[in-house]
Amino acid sequence: MSKKIKGLIERELEGKFKDIEGCAVVSSRGLNGNKNNKLRQTLHGKGMKMLVVKNSLARRAAAGSKIKGFEALLDGPSAVIYGNVETSAIARLLVDAKKDNETLELRGVFFDGEAYAGEAGTKKVSTFPTRDEAIGQVVGALLGPIQTIAAQLNQGGTLAALVSAIEAEGKNG
Repeated sequence: MSKKIKGLIERELEGKFKDIEGCAVVSSRGLNGNKNNKLRQTLHGKGMKMLVVKNSLARRAAAGSKIKGFEALLDGPSAVIYGNVETSAIARLLVDAKKDNETLELRGVFFDGEAYAGEAGTKKVSTFPTRDEAIGQVVGALLGPIQTIAAQLNQGGTLAALVSAIEAEGKNG
């Protein structure tokens, strides 16, 4: 491949990598064409893309992006999976895809400056909550004590009404 073509590919990769926060790396070696296409369709349906890359070009293209450092996951034939979705959502999809395709090799996931290598790293990231799930957990944690206090105050009002009813009966009786 000529330097001119490599430069064009590198610039195209830079454009694709500049806005992504995290990515996953797999090796689709061993997947037949039908399984590969099915995986790509599943990814596309969820807003993700799979891009087979030449490792040296991917390393250079990622140098000025937020995913600088993901090159630790590049080893042998590699495909980068990225998209405008949470990185944990990518990992979950890949863990599910691995169940259907034993030959799919999960190299790892990279986000927030850290590489989670191998299948174990991908499974670990798949357990992380997405942004929406994390916000829901925080809101639930904040609302829990408030609901408990409100319930106790409500019960306290019932108790006060019961005490005043007994008191009223004592005055009438």
